[in-house]
Amino acid sequence: MQRIEALAAISEDPEGITRRFGTSAFGRGQQLVQGWMAAAGLHTRLDAIGNVRARLMSRRPGARTFVLASHIDTVVNAGKFDGPLGVLLGLDLLENLASRGADLPFHLELIAFSDEEGVRFHTTYLGSKVVTGAFESSLLARQDEAGITLAEAITTMGGDAARIPHEAIPTADWLGYFEVHIEQGPVLWERNLPVALVTAIAGQQRVELTWRGMAGHAGTVPMAMRQDALAGAAEFVLAVEQFGRQYAHELVATVGKLDVRHAASNVIPGEISCSLDLRSPDAARLTAAAQQVQALAQTIAERRALHLTWSPVQTTAPATCDAGLNQLLARAIAAAGHEVVPLVSGAGHDAVPVSRVAPAAMLFVRCFQGISHNPLENVELPDLAAAVEVSARFLTLLVTHFTEQETTRIPE
Repeated sequence: MQRIEALAAISEDPEGITRRFGTSAFGRGQQLVQGWMAAAGLHTRLDAIGNVRARLMSRRPGARTFVLASHIDTVVNAGKFDGPLGVLLGLDLLENLASRGADLPFHLELIAFSDEEGVRFHTTYLGSKVVTGAFESSLLARQDEAGITLAEAITTMGGDAARIPHEAIPTADWLGYFEVHIEQGPVLWERNLPVALVTAIAGQQRVELTWRGMAGHAGTVPMAMRQDALAGAAEFVLAVEQFGRQYAHELVATVGKLDVRHAASNVIPGEISCSLDLRSPDAARLTAAAQQVQALAQTIAERRALHLTWSPVQTTAPATCDAGLNQLLARAIAAAGHEVVPLVSGAGHDAVPVSRVAPAAMLFVRCFQGISHNPLENVELPDLAAAVEVSARFLTLLVTHFTEQETTRIPE
């Protein structure tokens, strides 16, 4: 908990917690985390995209790699626990194993991923995509709001974009992946439980919409003759909310960003951009939902004589956690004296790209009222302790399984 507090003190904004990828505050966070890893006796390094990586090596020939990870970048005005909880809990586990000289049947790699949130370049999972070999080189040309490209940001922070293809863990070397994360929802809080077993992670579609009408004088253009882009976007926001409520058992739908170009109190808005975030654990439903919402937007635009641009930003398929790993994790939860509660994550996590190349498991930890992406985000010490105990038991079960079986295969 002291480490979580220390990392939270590093921010772009002295009044809150903001640590976006590639900023000087992010760099200071990297250095702090890497220093803790090195002090724990781990082999540490920064890779080409800025992931902080540490390894506890097995002495067995041909050992594969099991990864513990989460992220240390944040949203703007964030909480302390989203991401850092998983990284620093993982550090505690590896530090304990290293101090005992544990004989591992596999390598353990702890990774503090550099960019899960995607705030600066609208590119989620940058760090984990590099580690899994799924990074798209076309992203290097992506610009932030200041016009700085991703490639330039990587260079500024001491990385090397040319080396990115060499940073992936080879598919044959992957043994599995485990991530501990706050729930970011209210289920554990309402049920008074410290932890839960994640069974799946919802897929996402993110879209940027631009509404173009005609700017004009607020006092001289008659109401019936206006092409008010903001009024059209506002209607769309409410339509998205209604759509999400109509299909609440299948998906969620959010407009979280609205930008009025050349905004002034006495000007009819002529151009608006807004975001759309759709999420569902059902891939087919997610695709259909995007088509339905796009049709809603087009209907609004046509009725109001507005020009609409629909620009997909990101599509992420749903991910299913590995059944074999979840058997072991469920045993660990029960052995620690807790009810085994399965949950689907509506939030995205680095486990999503990792699940494409390796078996993945996740443990959720209760957070105050389910609040996240907010300075009120909080995890109480007994729940943190419960997560440490469950995670330690899980690793012990994993080590025992592979020691007994003398194989590197996840149980079916």
